[in-house]
Amino acid sequence: MKKLLTFVLLAALPIYVQGQVLSYKLKENVYYYDSSTSKRTDYMQEKNLLDIYYPEVDYKVPVVIWFHGGGLTGGQKEIPSALKNKGFCVVGVGYRLSPNVKAETCIADATAAIAWVFKNIDKYNGDSNEIFVSGHSAGGYLALMAVMDKSWLKKYNLDSDQVAGLVPFSGHTITHFTIRKEQGIPGEQPIIDEWAPLFHVRQNAPPTLLITGDREKEMLGRYEENAYFYRMMKVSGHADITLYEMDGYGHGMTEPAFPLLVDFVRSKSKVN
Repeated sequence: MKKLLTFVLLAALPIYVQGQVLSYKLKENVYYYDSSTSKRTDYMQEKNLLDIYYPEVDYKVPVVIWFHGGGLTGGQKEIPSALKNKGFCVVGVGYRLSPNVKAETCIADATAAIAWVFKNIDKYNGDSNEIFVSGHSAGGYLALMAVMDKSWLKKYNLDSDQVAGLVPFSGHTITHFTIRKEQGIPGEQPIIDEWAPLFHVRQNAPPTLLITGDREKEMLGRYEENAYFYRMMKVSGHADITLYEMDGYGHGMTEPAFPLLVDFVRSKSKVN
């Protein structure tokens, strides 16, 4: 585990090819459910959309899937500016929100989006062998659940071990507080059940980078639950997991954390 003094962290630089910054395109509002297998409702048409920011190149590049935060009750899809122009595809995913749906549906939506990316990102110069899944807070939780619980992607005939890397920002590793609220459990009562990434720790999970804010400034015990996830992954035999604590930052620690995500992608892929 590492405690990071973020004031000495330099922003990651954009990728240059032959001295030129790559040019990029943005494809917006792509519906990611297969209409032939799921009935499209008005609410799905509004929320189950993704945007793709991709470089105009003649080769395949790594892909970052980004899930927004908001407690599974708010927020909207986004392409974080800190991830633009870094030499890879960025996919910003929207998903349905509680209380319009049960929080379980948020996980189903996240999984459907990841499956869509695996099957379609080559059209946008993305490499399906180098897909990284990330997000902040609720988005970090969705990234963890969709990848750690192998049963979700298995429904799409995909093995979650195909994911190149998992990078949750301040994500719940215990059962999400919105799911606990649905069950009448207060947010201060920690639960580890099938809706907890901790329940699914395993040796063969993808390389993982956990990032949280300062333990004294984070929401409730967010750092400590990530530290426990880190420890139990190590106990399970997982050999490639790191935990960073962003010294001096609270739950909204995304901007100083983005360079860590960029560096992680570059270190685990052909773009480095």
